[in-house]
Amino acid sequence: MDTRILVIAEHDNEKVSLDTYKTLSAASCLGDDVAVLVMGSACHNVADTLAKAQYVSKVLIAENEQFAHLLAESCAPLVLRLAKDFSHILAPASTFGKNLLPRVAALLDVGQLSDVIQIVSTDTVIRPIYAGNALATVTTTDLHKVMTIRSSAFECGETDCGKVAEVIEMKESVNNALSKYVSTQKNKSERPELSAARVVVSGGRGLGSKENFAMVEKLADKLGGAIGASRAAVDAGFVSNDLQVGQTGKIVAPELYIAVGISGAIQHMAGMKDSKVIVAINSDPDAPIFQVADYGLVGDLFEVMPELIDKLP
Repeated sequence: MDTRILVIAEHDNEKVSLDTYKTLSAASCLGDDVAVLVMGSACHNVADTLAKAQYVSKVLIAENEQFAHLLAESCAPLVLRLAKDFSHILAPASTFGKNLLPRVAALLDVGQLSDVIQIVSTDTVIRPIYAGNALATVTTTDLHKVMTIRSSAFECGETDCGKVAEVIEMKESVNNALSKYVSTQKNKSERPELSAARVVVSGGRGLGSKENFAMVEKLADKLGGAIGASRAAVDAGFVSNDLQVGQTGKIVAPELYIAVGISGAIQHMAGMKDSKVIVAINSDPDAPIFQVADYGLVGDLFEVMPELIDKLP
C-alpha cells in the first residue's frame, strides 16, 4: 500500500486544537499525502481553517449531530470505514486521541504506537517507555499503522501556508448504542491553556494548602503563564485534576517551566522534562527535580515566592 496518511482532527466545532497542527507536522515526516478528517456538528469553519494549514493535501468533513461531542464510540466506526484507503492513522496523544485510537486499533486488529515522539521511517517510530527514562525504537509490520503523537515533541506548522486544500463533504452516519453525551465540566480561565502555554508555573505538595497555592497563581499571572500541579497537589485537593502535569496528566514542553515545592517524582518529570528552561524552587537540596532543572533555588518557598512575586514587574 502506498503511504497515505489520515490525521484525525481534534476541535470543539469552532477552533482547531494546537495538538492537531503538531500532529500534522509529525504526519509530514511520513509522506506528502496527508488527509485530515474533521468529524463534528456545524464545523465547516474548522474544515476551512485546516484546508489552509501546512502539510494538508485534502480535508474530509463529516457533519452530523452524532459527531457533535466526538465520542469514541461514534467516531471509531467512521474511521474504520475510511481505514482501507490509508496506511497510517494519526491523532494527538491527548484525552481525545487516547480515547479514540485504541478503539480504532482494536477494530482493525492491529497494535497501536502510542506517544510517538519521532518518526524514523514509515514503519518505525521512537516512543518513551518507563516514564520517559528510556526510548524504544519500534517497528511494525501491521497493514495499518495507528499512532498517537506526543505533541510536545513536534513543532507547529504554519496555520495558513498560502494554499487551500480541497474540502470533501462526506454524508456519513453511525449507530452508537454504547454511549451518549451527558455533560461537560470545564474550568473557565483567562490564563493560557496548559498544553499550549509558553510559561507554566506548577505547584506541589510543598505548598501545604489550597490557600497557599494562590502564590503559584500570582506568579503565573505576572508571567502571563498557565498553572500546573503535581499529582500530590491534585490528590491533596489544592487544584482540579485537569491541571495535573505528568505521566498520568498533561505532557508539556513550554519555554519556561517553574516547579514550586515539587520534589520531582519520576511520573511528574516525565510530563515536563522536555521544557526549554526548567526552574526549581525547593527546600530540599537533594530533591530529584534539581537533576533536570537548569536553575535551582534551594530555600523556603514561603520566603522565596513572595519576594519573587514582589520583584517581578
